[in-house]
Amino acid sequence: MLDIKFLRANPDIVKENIKKKFQDEKLPLVDEVIELDKENREIKQEVEVLRAQRNKISKQIGACMAQGKKEEAEEFKKQVAANASRVEELSVRERDVEEKIMKIMMTIPNIIDPSVPIGKDDSQNVELEKFGEPVVPEFEIPYHADIMKTFDGIDLDAAGRVAGNGFYYLKGDIARLHSAVISYARDFMIDRGFTYYIPPFMIRSNVVTGVMSFAEMDAMMYKIEGEDLYLIGTSEHSMIGKFIDQVVDEEELPQTMTSYSPCFRKEKGAHGIEERGVYRIHQFEKQEMVVVCKPEDSPYWYDQLWKNTVDLFRSLEIPVRTLECCSGDLADLKVKSCDVEAWSPRQKKYFEVGSCSNLGDAQARRLKIRVNGKDGKYFAHTLNNTVVAPPRMLIAFLENHLQEDGTVTIPEALRPYMGGKEKLVPKK
Repeated sequence: MLDIKFLRANPDIVKENIKKKFQDEKLPLVDEVIELDKENREIKQEVEVLRAQRNKISKQIGACMAQGKKEEAEEFKKQVAANASRVEELSVRERDVEEKIMKIMMTIPNIIDPSVPIGKDDSQNVELEKFGEPVVPEFEIPYHADIMKTFDGIDLDAAGRVAGNGFYYLKGDIARLHSAVISYARDFMIDRGFTYYIPPFMIRSNVVTGVMSFAEMDAMMYKIEGEDLYLIGTSEHSMIGKFIDQVVDEEELPQTMTSYSPCFRKEKGAHGIEERGVYRIHQFEKQEMVVVCKPEDSPYWYDQLWKNTVDLFRSLEIPVRTLECCSGDLADLKVKSCDVEAWSPRQKKYFEVGSCSNLGDAQARRLKIRVNGKDGKYFAHTLNNTVVAPPRMLIAFLENHLQEDGTVTIPEALRPYMGGKEKLVPKK
């Protein structure tokens, strides 16, 4: 969410940013919120004047009563009553105006970083760098769910009977591989100096609206019926929410955290074959990294976060690339974002396995996360990135380590988490 003072002083910059994000339907909102802001300031000024008048008249009433001028005192009392009635009327209007301002300000997109490429949608994202050599083996690689079935490691039919589409049972070596990847990712981030957390898996509505846009909220979040609680779509929500209404001492920054959680997402819409199986699902587990820092440090941490994911995948011998998200593909709160994509030998292309984002002070402004600095208080910057989400990681892992005889090799880094196994042997 932008600072209303910035918008008031720079309406043309805000409008140009909206155009860069191809959201022209939001352009009238800038002028609308400026008019509402003007009215709000006028209301506050009038209320201030009326309250000053009330204080002055109250003293006059006291003086009249002391002098026995009851009639004059009664006239002054009528003025006080009229004054109070007007203040109440203005206060009601003030609350209404401020509510409208807040609603509009939460839909106007954050100012994107100048380095962000301009493009309408994800088809115009820009490849930055490749890490590792993508290989296509001479033998045919089956669909990932079919690979899992050779290990008797997945049951989609039973999950469908129990919970419907978008769920799965993992079992045996595949379930163990899933847990091993999560545990490895946890230790990988701890070794890089991040503090490990297991956060709440449900959050209140004021946290939800603080960490994401209304559009994201509607598309992603499951609400608990009859409760002011939502299931988290990622542990970033809980981790940033941890700081709501807090003032953090500057010396305590940066806060570098890595968190484990299950994640729950609606994932609306129909999807093709490549997004079935365990690619696009309603429930999965993820290791996340989150940073709360000083504004001037957020570019540094942005680079550190995406590099952590690249390094983890490369340590597991999976080729990846980074992709800069264009303006039209950025969620409204984001200043800058890049995807980490893993190589799929079966599809002969890369697919998304993580997303790194710098949100500037947007979340901090909404949640009132402030920093107590030497020169006063200011809003922190927040960043997040996926360390690993095993369902998609499993796809990349199985495809890149599948051998022609159907076995799957286990990279050395992961073997301690797999009981020392060097490979998985199919059962079917």
